Amino acid sequence: MNKQNKDNRKVIYWLLTGCVLIFIMVVVGGITRLTHSGLSISNYKLISGTIPPMNETEWQEAFDLYKQYPEYQKLNSHFTLQDFKDIYFWEWLHRVIGRFIGVVFIIPFLYFLLKKQLTRPTIKKSLILLSLGAFQGFLGWYMVKSGLIDNPDVSHYRLAAHLTTAFLTFAMTFWVALDLIFPKKKDIDKSIRNFIRTGLAVLLLQIIYGAFVAGLDAGFIHNHWPLMSEGKFMHETVYIEQKPLYKNFIEGKSGVQFVHRTLAFVVVGFIVAIWLKTRRLILTRFQLIGINALMFALIIQFLLGILTIIYQVPVWLGVAHQIGAFILLSAMTFTLHRFSK
Repeated sequence: MNKQNKDNRKVIYWLLTGCVLIFIMVVVGGITRLTHSGLSISNYKLISGTIPPMNETEWQEAFDLYKQYPEYQKLNSHFTLQDFKDIYFWEWLHRVIGRFIGVVFIIPFLYFLLKKQLTRPTIKKSLILLSLGAFQGFLGWYMVKSGLIDNPDVSHYRLAAHLTTAFLTFAMTFWVALDLIFPKKKDIDKSIRNFIRTGLAVLLLQIIYGAFVAGLDAGFIHNHWPLMSEGKFMHETVYIEQKPLYKNFIEGKSGVQFVHRTLAFVVVGFIVAIWLKTRRLILTRFQLIGINALMFALIIQFLLGILTIIYQVPVWLGVAHQIGAFILLSAMTFTLHRFSK
């Protein structure tokens, strides 16, 4: 087959469809977390689990299974069957979308592979994406498992791993699509590229700490801005909640929130610096689009973060803040790509 027929527009659409589905998956995952629905399905059935309970008998069986685990016994013993159905829906939808993403990635990949419509580099990248997707599914169950033993809540470390892997899978899928959309190489400013890479690393660290905040429910305390409490930049609980001291910044609610707040300003600093550094350059059209999108996404996300903490994480704001992080990562990935190739 002619090389021009490989990595064609259909392949690009396939990859971008995967990006959209991962985005939807992350949004539904955020709703699942914020509505405390993540432990409603305590078993894992890859095929049969796609179909929800279809009658009252099956619903009662699912509810009885839920009753055997800590979340019902310690937190939700007042739940009726209808209450259970409400939280079951979001976790079920989250898992179904995950399965659907797997199908959307695997079947077209095999089709393109058999039709010889993929170049060797794209095949290698696609295999990495498929591996990341499989690992993401494993992390999802590994996360849920942590809330089924004694503590009726999932490990914030496992939650962070699950969420961060989703963001990385999206970013890598988007990057592969961009490689095909913009196949031509160009001269690059390596200092700018490396600076944007550092900014991306800081943004990913901030996303991890956002997951820590969510996993520890740390957004429900210190609901002031810009200070953590009236007259205090750092609340005293930041460094006395856990022992030894360092644990406050990875396991303490106050400490984790403090790091997340502080990193927000670091992210702002990096993105503003990127904007200032690129003003002296002659930018291509798409480089300019990337920089402007990055600044716009930053402003929106920063405002959403402030509102989320002030209003004590209502579901819609929590989800909007997570979407903002996703869009900011998309803009950063696009910008880095346009300054890298």
